[in-house]
Amino acid sequence: MNNIEASKSLLNQSIRRLETAERELRGGSLAYSIRSSQESVELGLKASLRLLGIEYPKKHDVGPVLIKFKDRFPQWFPVERLALFSRKLSEKREPALYGDEVSMTPADLLFSRAEAEEAFEMAKETHEFVKKLFQEYTA
Repeated sequence: MNNIEASKSLLNQSIRRLETAERELRGGSLAYSIRSSQESVELGLKASLRLLGIEYPKKHDVGPVLIKFKDRFPQWFPVERLALFSRKLSEKREPALYGDEVSMTPADLLFSRAEAEEAFEMAKETHEFVKKLFQEYTA
């Protein structure tokens, strides 16, 4: 499998997570929507890195790698902004799955609708930039 095929596979997974995030947001499952938004951003950014032949860490936050290889991305690709999305959402990943185990607060009670909407908007914005990158590099 080459970089383009591998990156397309990651992009497809990212799109599926984005669809899930939207469905769960509409259905009121805020924590699951946040987690799906985080996964969409992670997979989308990893697809971008793979497309450019950059090895990514087997971690959820790939922001530092984006910044390290900023010069490999087109000028229009907002590396710092997407790195911020990666960091912010990766910090919510575990609480969105497990809740707050110290206070025994379940995940479904940790997040507001506004937080879930913000996470979904980050995922949508990330997807739009990743999609544009793919269009430019695979045309």
